[in-house]
Amino acid sequence: MIIEIPENSDFSIYNIPFGIFSTEDRSPRVGVAIGDHILDLAAVAELDVFDFNTALLEKDTLNDFISLGKEITSRVRKKIQFWLKDDESVLAGKPELFVKQSEAQMHMPVSVGDYTDFYSSLEHATNVGKMFRDPENALLPNWKHIPVGYHGRASSIIVSGQPIHRPKGQTMPKGATNPVFGPTKRLDFELEIGFICGKETNLGDSISTGEAEDYIFGLVLFNDWSARDIQKWEYVPLGPFLAKNFASSISPWVVTLKALEQFKTEGPKQNPEVLPYLQFEGKRNYDINLEVSITPDSGKETTVCQSNFKHMYWNMSQQLAHHTVNGCNIAIGDMMASGTISGKDENSFGSMLELSWGGTKNIKLEDGSERTFIEDRDTVTLRGFAQKGDIRVGFGAVSTKVLPAK
Repeated sequence: MIIEIPENSDFSIYNIPFGIFSTEDRSPRVGVAIGDHILDLAAVAELDVFDFNTALLEKDTLNDFISLGKEITSRVRKKIQFWLKDDESVLAGKPELFVKQSEAQMHMPVSVGDYTDFYSSLEHATNVGKMFRDPENALLPNWKHIPVGYHGRASSIIVSGQPIHRPKGQTMPKGATNPVFGPTKRLDFELEIGFICGKETNLGDSISTGEAEDYIFGLVLFNDWSARDIQKWEYVPLGPFLAKNFASSISPWVVTLKALEQFKTEGPKQNPEVLPYLQFEGKRNYDINLEVSITPDSGKETTVCQSNFKHMYWNMSQQLAHHTVNGCNIAIGDMMASGTISGKDENSFGSMLELSWGGTKNIKLEDGSERTFIEDRDTVTLRGFAQKGDIRVGFGAVSTKVLPAK
């Protein structure tokens, strides 16, 4: 192996995720995570080993690289895997091609033109319905017929490490007759996975479930922040607005669908049967272990949630097929998020809203403090990985600190 990869590293030889990094002497450019290092693809290109326009590797987003198509990007990935395993390859004896991740700054991997958030976990939708509507009829009549979603705000999607300020807005306190304005008192995380579109379509075109995975370049961890008290007051009749558009945080490395192919699994049985355009063949869910932790200023990290992407009722192929069935066009870099990923067990609920059951239960942290929602100076971290035997493909983390309201 050209470079040592620590045991249980998310960034194994089986992964090869793409991202944008910079250092003091390297401008933002395309890199690949391998173990604790980054392989500088712009520097590798100077060895004249690629058969495409390598100027794209010096761009500050992956969009143009992704636009080359999977035939080329997958070939690049395979070449890197081959070179890393060959002690006499073009990478041998060239430490200048590698940068320590600890010495690099990560940037937004793509320029996001549009962003859509789905609501595709049966357990999450049921929990929320029980809390806010009729416990006996938790799901709305349309939920098992369509992948429910809404269009979010692309400009406020940020990369891991960038802090956010507590959002402000209108809320209606319990028992009050008029709303009040101020910082949210119920700031929440949402454990999600986002997929990045890798091909564009024309207005009027639709993508079938059979074609959908050809249009998905890769996945990132996605924390879709939410201000629950603001949301409760504003969401009828048109859905989330200020409660959601202030920030969404993503992990910096894009894990390709090809790297996750071997972790495909069956999803939940869909009943009633969905309409023909939402039907699909084969395994379309992915067995990806997920967890969320909270680290207060004390520095003691506490894992508060452990879930899995395989729980999703609606899969990504169905989401993309539904999104485009009306002729809506998509662009390279468009991002679509899964919606909160919750399992059946209480410790697998993917939000504080569910973990604290609407603020009625306290979550104890390692430093002795308790939470019902996220407090100022808390850092929330999402992690995810897939594993089969010795083969591990991970996402790293998306970590975000909450600062007081401005």
